[in-house]
Amino acid sequence: TLTGLTRFKEKFPEKFLNIGIAEQNMVGIAAGMAKEGKNVFVTTYANFLAMRAYEQIRIQLGYMGFGVKVIGTGSGLAMGMSGNTHYGIEDIALMRAIPGLMVVSPADGTETTKVIREAAEYHGPVYIRLSGTLNNPIVYTEEYLFEFGKAVLLRRGTDISIIATGTMVHESLVAADILEKENGISASVINMHTIKPLDTSIINDICVHSRLAVTVEEHSVIGGLGGAVAEYLSGLSAAPRLMRIGIPDCFQKTGDYQYLLGQNGLTGPQIAEKIMATFHAIVHT
Repeated sequence: TLTGLTRFKEKFPEKFLNIGIAEQNMVGIAAGMAKEGKNVFVTTYANFLAMRAYEQIRIQLGYMGFGVKVIGTGSGLAMGMSGNTHYGIEDIALMRAIPGLMVVSPADGTETTKVIREAAEYHGPVYIRLSGTLNNPIVYTEEYLFEFGKAVLLRRGTDISIIATGTMVHESLVAADILEKENGISASVINMHTIKPLDTSIINDICVHSRLAVTVEEHSVIGGLGGAVAEYLSGLSAAPRLMRIGIPDCFQKTGDYQYLLGQNGLTGPQIAEKIMATFHAIVHT
């Protein structure tokens, strides 16, 4: 019920298995079913999948290559009042460290639908990270081409590049509007929905020519999207300064979702303020 599968269970009872509070067993059962040719999706809260079932995902999906699609719900700070035991702020770092595992974080409901359809046709294992809560802001209002590993340029700018994923795509668009209207800073906004494999071509085409590249994610600043981009930029002979915006390396106070976003500086206006300060420092050095 908490993962929103009630209607699916009622319509396709023969295709639904409730494994209970046994995430490791769930992944093992799913791997066995995939070995027998079934197209299997598993889902529960992101923190429990990424941590409690990590070894099973690493060995049975990454190492053995069974094409199970793992959906982590309530990632980031979405679990609100449930507290630190339920916050999923390390899952990208963990999942992208597993060889052979694709990592995807859709920006809104429309993109989530596209991700699920694409994953159903994909033969390898995928970790799908669902961030945000009910009534997430809409990013896409028109049809567009979605493809794993191909980021989407949502806004083209000339001064800085913002690379965002998940819920932070909408917040980054808000931040870009503020930067343009209030500070005259022109920002590109890239939806990096696939974090592994990273779309390095768009980084080369857009970000390398910017004065500042910024990553924004509802995830720890350690090991997530920012880490992936930093790893790539470190291998280039010429690269822009990189600014990573995310959740600081500390445990959180308990609170509702919007409160937690504000405490971590992850609202559009806060993102704009951080970028503006760093950009001005670069300009005046």
